[in-house]
Amino acid sequence: MIQLRDIGKEFPGVRALAGVSLSIAAGEVLGLVGENGAGKSTLIKILGGAYPAGSFDGEVVVGGRPQAFRSTRDARRAGIAVVHQELSLVPEMSVTDNLMLGREPTRLGVVDAIEAEARAIEILARVAGDLAAGIDVSAPAGRLGVGMQQVIEIARALGDQLEPATLVVLDEPTAALTTAESTRLFELVRARRAAGAAFVYISHHLDEILALTDRVAVLRDGQLVAVKQTATTCREELIELMTGSDGGPEVGRGPGRGPGRDLGPAGDPVLEVRELCVRHPALDRNVVDGLSFTVRAGEVVALAGAMGAGRTATLSALFGLARGDVTGTIVVDGTAVRVREPRDAIAAGLALVPEDRKGLGLVLGMSVADNLGLPALERQASWGLIDGARAERAAGAAVKELRIKAPGLGAEVATLSGGNQQKVVIGKWLALAPRVLLLDEPTRGVDVGAKAEIYRLIEELTGRGHGVVLASSDLPEIVRLADRVLVLRDGRLAGELSRGAVTPLAIMTLALGAAIREGEGS
Repeated sequence: MIQLRDIGKEFPGVRALAGVSLSIAAGEVLGLVGENGAGKSTLIKILGGAYPAGSFDGEVVVGGRPQAFRSTRDARRAGIAVVHQELSLVPEMSVTDNLMLGREPTRLGVVDAIEAEARAIEILARVAGDLAAGIDVSAPAGRLGVGMQQVIEIARALGDQLEPATLVVLDEPTAALTTAESTRLFELVRARRAAGAAFVYISHHLDEILALTDRVAVLRDGQLVAVKQTATTCREELIELMTGSDGGPEVGRGPGRGPGRDLGPAGDPVLEVRELCVRHPALDRNVVDGLSFTVRAGEVVALAGAMGAGRTATLSALFGLARGDVTGTIVVDGTAVRVREPRDAIAAGLALVPEDRKGLGLVLGMSVADNLGLPALERQASWGLIDGARAERAAGAAVKELRIKAPGLGAEVATLSGGNQQKVVIGKWLALAPRVLLLDEPTRGVDVGAKAEIYRLIEELTGRGHGVVLASSDLPEIVRLADRVLVLRDGRLAGELSRGAVTPLAIMTLALGAAIREGEGS
């Protein structure tokens, strides 16, 4: 028995978990579900030792004994292994070397390759059985399909004779698997459960949760709202628990762009995307697969969906930052444009506020004024030299318009609060008057006041005729701001919701692959 007792975790300005208590018994598969940001990742990082004891409230108890993990290694010694969505195998190394990594058999101080290979074959046969048939343990692990690599990860966790895992956490394990590979993975989980192993299974695919688990724990806003017996629950109940909504009309939102406010007809198309495809940089699949949509002047079009659905990949492709090959057509104000790099996107009238504002949106060591002026350097230059007075006036105007709180224009942007940093990221584009603003999680990690200011700015920009594409995991934010919502699932359009039909329940129902109840969507 492994227990999580009264687990709490705070980040600056955010309560990620509050009083979460769970138990996982031997021979059980516990499903863990919740919206993006519900606290799932934080919880498994605590369980797996990624967040050391002392950095969170509560305790992890294994076999009746409280633990004080200082690292993932400590958790591993206690029998807890986490298999992340991004696999940790070394692709250039052989299957044997990956299985034996850190515990290689030696003879006279030298790795015994024959014994290592024999042990690798034995582990695969014992843990994976027929699923491992035909695996060449001397071949590089990277040559295997993702499904087989996942089997090797699980075999490494469960087959370790020195530190065998009694609990394996599977984080979105089928995200990159084919249907056949997923079926083989389920067979392995069921077989190991029958042998006494325990699993925590995290997935946005509720059909997998309902087919594989014994119980389902539901997180919402960092709290455990329910633990349901899988046999007595259903997809609709889980979605309602995850969203805190029964699909009824939204109330108490205050003024905004969501349902209930008539904004009048949108203008002409400012952005048209046709059959956009983005190839995964390493795997044989598309992360965005044939996506088409239109954004009109004065309109906010939201991209919603579970983690990995393709929201960020779509915005990155439109701005020339995609990690994989991109095909499709992008049309801005009626003219087809070719976007190979951000310079092309900016010239076409597109601007991106990235999800990672510190890594991609700001130069932290530079001043507020310098960050605000970066995209417009050419406009502020004369004979190859920056017109300092002109740049300062433009920066001062942006600070005033966006109500950026800073000691001065010369202050390092790194010293600002998260909300004011985000305002700088948005503000640097205003001088260019982009036709379409691409916003990726624009209010993540900002306080309530800054969020309200960002909402005000979005409404002002659309009021001036700009188009906005909003990618967000904050469902109330989407409900408040969006004129239309495109719900993505596995890189494809799962459905579109118009203004009057946008509710958290309707969005999550499409995102998770359930049928919308009559009257919920369009």
